[in-house]
Amino acid sequence: MKNIITIILLVLFTTSIKSQSLIGSWELIQENESGVKEKQIVIFSSNGFQSISIFNAETGEFIYSNGGTWELNGDDLTEKVEFDTENPERVGSEVTFKIILKKNSITVPDMSRTWKRIDNGKPGKLEGAWLMSGRYRNGKKQTRSIDRPRKTMKLLSGKRFQWIAYNTETKQFMGTGGGTYTTKDGVYSENIEFFSRDDSKAGLKLQFDFEIMDGEWNHKGFSSKGDPLHEIWVKRK
Repeated sequence: MKNIITIILLVLFTTSIKSQSLIGSWELIQENESGVKEKQIVIFSSNGFQSISIFNAETGEFIYSNGGTWELNGDDLTEKVEFDTENPERVGSEVTFKIILKKNSITVPDMSRTWKRIDNGKPGKLEGAWLMSGRYRNGKKQTRSIDRPRKTMKLLSGKRFQWIAYNTETKQFMGTGGGTYTTKDGVYSENIEFFSRDDSKAGLKLQFDFEIMDGEWNHKGFSSKGDPLHEIWVKRK
């Protein structure tokens, strides 16, 4: 009987842990001191990377972003900063803080803020953190090292995406954008909600052909400027 009870408790505990996973995307909408309604989106990938983006919920005007790696031990969340649009001196530093994680919410007590779950990483055929590793130019494949400090990373949950261009050595931030996405029948569709280089891109909808070949995500179509592109992305490790 004791063995049966122990097994049941272990199953319940494992189920509880899985149901309270950080993986996925989370949302908080609130007014700032100026009365502007801000949308905050946090993405935690299954391969250990995260980001937060803040933008005007009504106009899409970009406000702020930071991110890097994450690790959860109990209720202690540790993040190592790889980029920060307002405070580049934070790049390379680690910060640990308490969180209260429930099935559909994350609360940071020190900030008195709670984010609501958007998705749990599903359906997410492309869920995870990816690095641009090359592109095709004039039909020829050109690759580049993903180990260099200059990175273009794309984070995807089950329903949301964010790309970020930055340099961990110089601590320079080059740009970011994000929104919602879907994958269906080999077509990857984006609905852009914010774009740091050009706020007018908010609301733009783009479609690309996508295919995973030998672990590489082939991303083919036209950029937000209308230029043809064929990018190659690989999962971060």
